[in-house]
Order: sequence, then C-alpha cells, then structure tokens
Amino acid sequence: MKIGFLGAGAMGGAILSGAINAGVLNPADVNLYDMSTAITDKFKAMGVNIVGSNEELGKYSDIVLLAVKPQYAAPALAQLGNTVDGKAVISIMAGIKVAAIREMISGNFRVLRLMPNTPALVGAGAFALDADTDLTTEEKEFAEKLFKACGIVEWMSEPLIDTACGLSGAGPAYIYMVIEALADGGVMKGLPRATAQKLAAQTVYGAAKMVLETGEHPGKLKDNVCSPGGNTIVGVKTLEEHGVRGAFIDTVDKAVEKAKELGNK
Repeated sequence: MKIGFLGAGAMGGAILSGAINAGVLNPADVNLYDMSTAITDKFKAMGVNIVGSNEELGKYSDIVLLAVKPQYAAPALAQLGNTVDGKAVISIMAGIKVAAIREMISGNFRVLRLMPNTPALVGAGAFALDADTDLTTEEKEFAEKLFKACGIVEWMSEPLIDTACGLSGAGPAYIYMVIEALADGGVMKGLPRATAQKLAAQTVYGAAKMVLETGEHPGKLKDNVCSPGGNTIVGVKTLEEHGVRGAFIDTVDKAVEKAKELGNK
C-alpha cells in the first residue's frame, strides 16, 4: 500500500521517521510533497519518493496523510483535486473536523481523523484515533499498525479528538517545560547543567513508565514516594502552594478550546 505524506514538518516528519525507523514503512512505498527543500532533501536521502505537487501525491498514493498546518488546510487540500476519489485520507491536522475535510477535497473518499504527538519520532508517541472512521478494515489495520509502531493508540469518538489535541498533542511542550524547570532547580543547587537535565528527563520518563506499566493511580504512586516528614512531601506541599495542578488543568482547557477554534476557522 502506497502512502503519501502531504507535509512532513514537526508532526508529520516525526511519524514518517518513526515508522521508517521501526521498519513498518518501506521508504520506497512512501510519497512525499513538502514545500521545504530541507525537508524533502532529508527524506529523499532516506529513500522516500519526492513528488512535485499535491495532485501528483494523490494520484500515486493509495492513502494520503494530511499533515499541513490547519490554517493552510483549505488551499492545500483543494490542490489534491479529485485524485483521492475512492481512496482514503488520514488527517493529523489539529481542530479540522471530518466534515470540513470532506468540503475541502473533491470526490468521494474515506477519512480517518487522529491526533498524534511528536514523541512518535522516538517510538513513544500517543495517538488518538477517531473510532467513527469509514476506512475499510484493511485500511484501519494498516493505520493502527503504522501508529502503534510509533507509540500507543487509543480509539475515541471524534468530539474527543480536540480534547486529545490539548492534552497529548500539545502535552510534550508542557512536559519539556517541567523538565527544564526541574533541571534549573538542580543547577541552582549546584548540579552541572548536563547532569541536572539528564536526571530531570530520566525522572519524568521513569515516573511515566511506572504509571503505564503498573496501572496504578498517579496519586497512589505519589503517596508511595512521600515518607512522613520527608523532603518529598515538602516538595509536594510547595507545588500545591503554587497551584501546579490547577495550572495544568487550565492549560489543557485553554489548549482544547484553541483546537476547537482552529477547526471553526
């Protein structure tokens, strides 16, 4: 099955690189169109086929993955013409609903909307897929295999995709800020920058792995670390005083609303 990538920037490029690195995609079976020569040169060196236009991409692909920025979606998708008629498209565009995608592209085609995140590049992505898709069974299996090679897959109704956009889609940026802040604290107390950053990143990674592999509630795992009268509970109290929980909840709320706003433009 030939898959075409319409755009391979941060998110699309992470999926493409991750799938190739995992051996799920053969570069020879991938077509790519991107306006950036730096991006096309990078993937051409990996063996990906570079095409000259959106229309050519649709013509020579069985499935087209839409990875353009939401604000440029309408003109970019219109350039596909009717080349995806009878085929399937997969959209990772934040906020753009299935109904809107159908209005932007000519012809009859099947659609899968999803929300990925950039850790797909290192095989640790989180993918929220629209369970209401009309892809064929074979195409759904292909999509699930593709994205599972780059992380975890969760199926949900389309209205919840925007929520995933504000949580897992944007979430890596929030966690990078957490890692940076933890490292800054370590540096302030005397650790070399490189050491502090490595300890902070490994701590976040290890804590996340504990949640995923044990299935325990994060609150219980937090309690397990908090010895009576110890330094950890003092740190937890300090975070509570600064409203960290509320800040994260509000952050997700605002990001979800922005994703919905992007889809309504």
